[in-house]
Amino acid sequence: MKLEKELFETIVRFTPLISIDLIVFNEKKEVLAGWRKNAPAKNTWFIPGGRILKDETISEAFKRISLHELGRELSIENAEFRGVYEHLYPGDNYQEDNSFGTHYIVLGFIISGFEIPNQFPPEQHENYRWFSEKEILEDPLVHRNVKNYFLKGIGYRTCGK
Repeated sequence: MKLEKELFETIVRFTPLISIDLIVFNEKKEVLAGWRKNAPAKNTWFIPGGRILKDETISEAFKRISLHELGRELSIENAEFRGVYEHLYPGDNYQEDNSFGTHYIVLGFIISGFEIPNQFPPEQHENYRWFSEKEILEDPLVHRNVKNYFLKGIGYRTCGK
């Protein structure tokens, strides 16, 4: 269910949003990140993901988000759930109005072993790049919330693969 702009703004001002992040690994154990075109986290490298909509199951959201962000509908059954995370963006929101921030409760999922498309959808990211875990941690343009996945032991070598 899509909300009217004014109602969505009220929700962002006063409640956390629930989202899914897709931590996508290729066969070289590199992680996919895109250069964000939109707030929050605009002008940083960030992993694909999106909000869960009202009346949408987590499984349905996973399929929709993977299609929208990766260009391919994936099933949650083929992903590894890694945990619940919190992303806080003080003074950073979709309207770029610094009078309020965005608060996400994020369900992180690792995806590996699927055929990587040659091109990714351009709606949220203007460019995509594969990063090693070391590059994720060292690049100052990678958003801190992405780095946190690796600081908390989500690196490919720790996910049982």
